[in-house]
Formats: sequence, C-alpha cells, structure tokens
Amino acid sequence: MSSDTLFIAVQLNTVIRILLLGVLCFLISMLITPIYTTLAYRREWWKKPRQKAVTGEPAKVFNSLHAEKHKRHIPTMAGLIFVISVAIVTLLANLDRSETWLPLAALVGAGAVGLLDDIINIRGQGLGVAGLPSKLKLFLITTIAAIGGWWFFAKLDVSSIHIPLISTPLHIGWLIIPLFVLVVVATANAVNITDGLDGLAGGLVAIAFGGYTIIAFLEGHYGLAAFCLSIVGALLSYTWFNIFPARFFMGDVGSFALGMALGVVAMLTNTVLILPIIGAVFVAEAGSTLLQILSKKLRNGKKIFRIAPLHHHFEAIGWPETKVTMRFWVIGQVASVAGLIVFLIGKYL
Repeated sequence: MSSDTLFIAVQLNTVIRILLLGVLCFLISMLITPIYTTLAYRREWWKKPRQKAVTGEPAKVFNSLHAEKHKRHIPTMAGLIFVISVAIVTLLANLDRSETWLPLAALVGAGAVGLLDDIINIRGQGLGVAGLPSKLKLFLITTIAAIGGWWFFAKLDVSSIHIPLISTPLHIGWLIIPLFVLVVVATANAVNITDGLDGLAGGLVAIAFGGYTIIAFLEGHYGLAAFCLSIVGALLSYTWFNIFPARFFMGDVGSFALGMALGVVAMLTNTVLILPIIGAVFVAEAGSTLLQILSKKLRNGKKIFRIAPLHHHFEAIGWPETKVTMRFWVIGQVASVAGLIVFLIGKYL
C-alpha cells in the first residue's frame, strides 16, 4: 500500500468515526427526549412569562407576541437533553485533554449556571422571582470563562491569535486570558439573546457548529471536530421537537452551554476573528439589543427597533414566527459558508 493510499485510508477512517459520533449523539438525544418530556409535563416545568424584554419594554408588549405559547404551558430546560447526550458521547468515546476537555467543561459549567437560573425561574412563579439576578448570572458565567482562559493559557500554552489573511500570528501573551473571557462570555450571551423563537437558536447553533466541524477537521483537530459534530447531532434531535409549534424550549441551561462551548471552540481553532462571520446572526441579535438600550438612554427613550432583539422586531412588524426563523437560518448558512471561505483563503492561498 502506497503512502498516499494509506493517508487516504486513515483520513477516511477518521471521517467515519467523526460521523458516527454525530449520529450516536443524535440517537442518544432521541432516546433521552421521551424521558425529559414525561418529567417536564408531569412536574410542570413551565417557563415564567417575562416581566420585560431584554431592553426593558413592558411585559404586555413582549408577551403579546407569544400569548398563545404562555397559554399552552411549554416546558423549559430541554437543553439538558443535548448537554447530557454530548457529555456522554464525549466522555465515553472522545475525551482528549488537549482538544475536548475544555469545551466539554465549558458546556457543562455554563449549562449548570443556566440550569440554576431555569430552576429558580420555575420555582419562583407566584413569588415574583424570574431567575438569577442578572449581575450574579454574569459573574458566574465570567468566573467559568476565566478558569477556562487560565487553562487555555497555562495548560494548553496558547498565547497568540491568528489574523485572517495574515500568515504571522499575533503574540499577545497573558492577554489571551481576558480575550478568551470576552469571546466566551459574549458568545454565551449572544446565543442566549437569540433563543427567542421556536427552532431559531437550535438551528443557528447547529449551522455554526457544522462550520466549525469542517474548520477543526482541516486544522487536524479531529477530536474537536467530533465534539462539534456531536453537538450538531444532538441539536438536530432537539430542533426536531423545537420547531414551530415547539414541544419544549432549551432554556438558559441550553443557550448558555451552547454559546460558551462555541466561543471555546473558536479559541481552540484560533479563529476568533472568523467567529463573528460564522455567527453573524448572533452578532446582529446581540447588537440590536445593545443599540436599542443605548438609543433609549441617549435619545430620551427613542427606540431604533419596535422591540429588541432583532427577531422580535420582525415579528412586531408582521412577519410570522416561522418566516423569521427560516430566513434567519438561511442567513446563518450563508454566514457560515462566508466564514469558511475566509478561513480557507487564509489557510491555503
């Protein structure tokens, strides 16, 4: 057997293994779903209607968009399904200290914070408690990110970032830690903000992790590629039940876990400056929220959007929920391809 043939055989074997882990994660999620659904409906894990939108609009403005959902009592915390399934597959078949330990820890750690927030939200109904205080939640997420940033710098010995289309990496030393924290926390919050319509966040995150599966594979990070595809597989299972009309919501346990893991994967593949391209919809969603807040503060209450984040603005001007979701998915796919193009140009041209 020639060296070229051997190389192809090894690569093919690696691809098959990665694909199998993605399929396995999909199947495990499908098996866990009935267990979760039974518990959720039996114990009434209903999400409490928001008292105000992220940008401070009154409750009646926000909740009027989804009045029917509040009547149907849709359970939350379904993010447990894909967090558990990804953890099982990674621990049993793909645990690698240099590639998958950190994103798995981020997934589970951020998921734990989100789970606590969801539990308080559910148990606090009737008591005026809507979850963890926002400052405490930010502190906990930031603490997890800081620990991950220290591990990234001290244990994985990473101290530089790659700038697309420039061959020489930029060495920043210990400043990689605050950069890590900024990227991971920002991504976690952006995904959390995006999780507002049936199927929206699940589909968009699956698209982003699909793009990073390819990037990680081309970088030779096969364990990380398998981790990314495991998340894709689990999210395809989740999204099957979350598309309109949703059977359940992922909750903060899901959105924080996915967002933080996505940020960590971007850092591990040294594509932190490509992440805003692949995650363009997340950037737009978080950006619209920030712009709305600044506009109201600096322009005497005047707003840019009918309601923020952006997906709710399109609902408010008359777009059906399904149209918003589908079109954002299309934009997410285009953005992911654009990010891949930039990555490939920087790597091979």
